[in-house]
Amino acid sequence: MTPQYPSTPARAGAASAALALVLVSAAPAATAGPAATGPGRTVWGSGGQQLTVSVASGPDPLGQTVRVTGAGYDGAKGIYVAFCKDNGDNRVPAPCVGGADMTGGSKASQWIVPRGDAHAGELGIPYGEGGRFEVELKLTARNEGLDCTQVPCSVVTRVDHRGAGDRSQDVRVPIAFRGQDPVGPGGEGVDVPQGSVAYRPVAEFTTAGKPRDLMFHPDSRKLYVGSDDLPDTADVNESGLHVLDPADGKLRSTVNRAPGANGTPGRRAVRQIIAPLPGDGVVFSYPLRGIGTAKDGDPVAAGAWVPGGAVTDTGPGVAPGTVFVAQGSALSEVDVATALVRRTVTPAGGDGFAVDPVRKAIWFPDAANGRMYRIDATTLQVTATVELPAGEDYVGFAEVDPRTGAVWIGIGTSVVVHDAAGKRLRVLTGADLPRAARFDPLTHEAYVVRQDPGDPSQPGSDNNGSLTAYRTTDFQEAAKPVVLPGNQGQLGFASLAVEPGGGTVFVSNPAEGRITRLQRSVSPKVTQGPTAQTVTEGAEAVLSARADGTPEPAVSWHVSADGGRTWKAVAGANAPVHAFTARASDNGHRFRAEFKNEGGTSRTTPITLTVGRAGTTGGGSGTTGTSDGTSGGDAGDTTTGGTTGDGTSGASGTGGVPDSEGSVGSAGSVGAGGSAGSAGASGSAAGTGSGGTVGGSGTTTTGGGALASTGTAVAGLAGSAVALTAAGWFLVRRRRAGAAA
Repeated sequence: MTPQYPSTPARAGAASAALALVLVSAAPAATAGPAATGPGRTVWGSGGQQLTVSVASGPDPLGQTVRVTGAGYDGAKGIYVAFCKDNGDNRVPAPCVGGADMTGGSKASQWIVPRGDAHAGELGIPYGEGGRFEVELKLTARNEGLDCTQVPCSVVTRVDHRGAGDRSQDVRVPIAFRGQDPVGPGGEGVDVPQGSVAYRPVAEFTTAGKPRDLMFHPDSRKLYVGSDDLPDTADVNESGLHVLDPADGKLRSTVNRAPGANGTPGRRAVRQIIAPLPGDGVVFSYPLRGIGTAKDGDPVAAGAWVPGGAVTDTGPGVAPGTVFVAQGSALSEVDVATALVRRTVTPAGGDGFAVDPVRKAIWFPDAANGRMYRIDATTLQVTATVELPAGEDYVGFAEVDPRTGAVWIGIGTSVVVHDAAGKRLRVLTGADLPRAARFDPLTHEAYVVRQDPGDPSQPGSDNNGSLTAYRTTDFQEAAKPVVLPGNQGQLGFASLAVEPGGGTVFVSNPAEGRITRLQRSVSPKVTQGPTAQTVTEGAEAVLSARADGTPEPAVSWHVSADGGRTWKAVAGANAPVHAFTARASDNGHRFRAEFKNEGGTSRTTPITLTVGRAGTTGGGSGTTGTSDGTSGGDAGDTTTGGTTGDGTSGASGTGGVPDSEGSVGSAGSVGAGGSAGSAGASGSAAGTGSGGTVGGSGTTTTGGGALASTGTAVAGLAGSAVALTAAGWFLVRRRRAGAAA
């Protein structure tokens, strides 16, 4: 079920009596395209936060609206959601595109605030339960001074102006605009490529006699099995309709009695399961002409006999309470409850059929005549004839992809695929005989079971079958084929059932009286990798990495002290976030995360940790501000002044023209002795913010950035006006259209 998030509060109406804010944007807003619906991406933060952007690759560089959702954030801390230059882990993301939007009009950024916050509703959007939010942002590739086609940019979250130095809510989702290479975290698969899909047998069920057909019920999620008696168990008749627990194969119940030709109930085998009943239960066929219904726990099935010859194939009807049955080349529509025939069509021949209930069509292959008939399911009239491969091969199955209407025919050793109009699309060849197929509506994959002929005199006969998954979009293998030992067709065709989503597949082996349960595994695919860091000795280094996979991968961190030639595991580092106190001896070490599950092993791209020694590094020079005032100096934000004597002075940072996006420039931290540095001035129209001179008695001074023309670090409430000066965010509310001058 899709999580429900709080809706964005209405932002129109009169201004709050306590606040009158006007937003000044750095550049005119580009026209946004329609809300994007392409491939998205989720990244996790160091505190377990999840940030998802609906489109991370291919948005329009001129402007594209995307949906941004978050979960797991600290609901007591306000955050900004924005699109900014990505400066790496544990670094302030700046400058940002488009300023801070407090009206919701330009969607350049969003402000998420705690519930009950004074700014909730008019200015900020309150969190939902569990630190959740959902907003829209407009991503634009270029703004004055920032070109996200040339530098890495991300949709980011960061603590708002009330905790500008707090990096705990930092999460970054990289964005690649249309025409750029997709932004990925890198990494490599060790034994198989990242994201490799495979199926592996995890259990065998022998509780359902000789299985002839399988169905995973979509509502009750029970495994229904139609079975014959297994000759090896002479003391027990195992024919009937069995209901199994799909997790462990435990037999829930067996319905083994159904009416005969004269209406008297008797022991019956079940050859085909035709369709599920709502809630629970199935419609099925039983020899020689029976159509029955039953559900888990029924003592006797309801049923009736179709007049005429033996039923050779069945399929779901398109009208309520009906099924289709083939009796040789005759195809009839039959009432389930009474088995009365409504109408019949008799083509020149036929070996079985497939029903397309969406398009109300029936496909009736006739291998003997090298053709296939398309029959209108409402009138039961032949509307088209399609050529099949020449030869005398037997049709192993006919199935229709409900999504596309493509019909898949197993004939000889090939699977022939035609589209909904009968045009041949593809021939999938193999060594063994295709005997069953099913489609997963969620993954859009087709599963095909092949059986060995079971004749040792035939070339290539090894008594083993196989299961292959194909993408229905391009007919390429979606998973490595699985060998099915002993699955041969001498004693009956195999069948299969697929759990929606493709997580579990069940394949029957009539010859050996068993059902194999296969589990889907996906080797780890790195979705978030660490980035190179520079920290001061004694400071905390924080490395983050994530990977998707099935089952969920286990993670371990590894370090190399010799440039990546040899690696060793970091003791106790078995979480997605690896945080530790940096030592001087860590300088130059390389780190990577390794993810492992039953599908394989993958590693992140190695990064290098640089550790600066305390007491030797002063404040660095500030970043040159741009015309939108986005970077008014970042002097010495991670460095430390002298520990003895006089400290080193932080170099000055140049501010830009004041606007909505300047980041705070901080001077070098003080050391013991020396005179205390003065706070740098905020970026102003003159565009200069100087870093504070460090040293003094041990107090830290913060230099100014391009914050506000007032020169204050944080503006307070004053009457009916307020300026929120937020670590480089200058928030002033734009005058609404139509408001009084």
